[in-house]
Amino acid sequence: MNRARTLLVGLQIFLFCSDIVSLFEPPPPIHTHQPPPLSFRSKSQPILQQPLQFPTKKTSSVLGTGIGSIVNINFCMSCSYRGTAVTMKNMLEAAFPGISVDFANYPATFPKRLLSKVVPFLQVGLMGIIMAGERIFPRLGIMPLPAWYLSLRSNRFGSIASIWLLGNVLQGFLQSSGAFEVYCNGELVFSKLMERRFPSEIELRDLVNKKLPNSRVVDGIGGSLWS
Repeated sequence: MNRARTLLVGLQIFLFCSDIVSLFEPPPPIHTHQPPPLSFRSKSQPILQQPLQFPTKKTSSVLGTGIGSIVNINFCMSCSYRGTAVTMKNMLEAAFPGISVDFANYPATFPKRLLSKVVPFLQVGLMGIIMAGERIFPRLGIMPLPAWYLSLRSNRFGSIASIWLLGNVLQGFLQSSGAFEVYCNGELVFSKLMERRFPSEIELRDLVNKKLPNSRVVDGIGGSLWS
């Protein structure tokens, strides 16, 4: 019994000492398993070099539609009709490849042109009278001075400016004919003097088309044809 009791006490003492030693013992290192690094290999892909493709210009099947034909647009140069004439020219050249479009001035009638030449002399004469009327009228035996002259002389600079502006407006009106005449191969196809209006682009295209040897019209965009 004494030996058994001694063994039990010694076992308890041994366990107690082992617990104390384990408290002060550093913990074992933790080994973590890391997977091997993945190696990525970039595979170079061949670059396919393709030639650049530029849009090709579509050619119409009736490129000779306007070849040999001449369109004359005679209009009033002093009436600011040039913009309309240029628009019609571009339309005709696009619709009828090879056509020739020429511009020319359509003058006013002879009496109007003659009067337009007289207007500058009247302007200068009235200005001279306003500036030196006190000497001109007594020499002509006109006394007392006219009332209209006294009214103009009271504001000389305003009267001279008004005469200059009104004279220029009158001269421009006399020199303008208001014409926009279109001829195709010498034949009149449209007259603004008779119609009292400008032609539309489609209307003028159809009128010119009737005078051409080829009755087909190219729209100039996709090569389609108009009858």
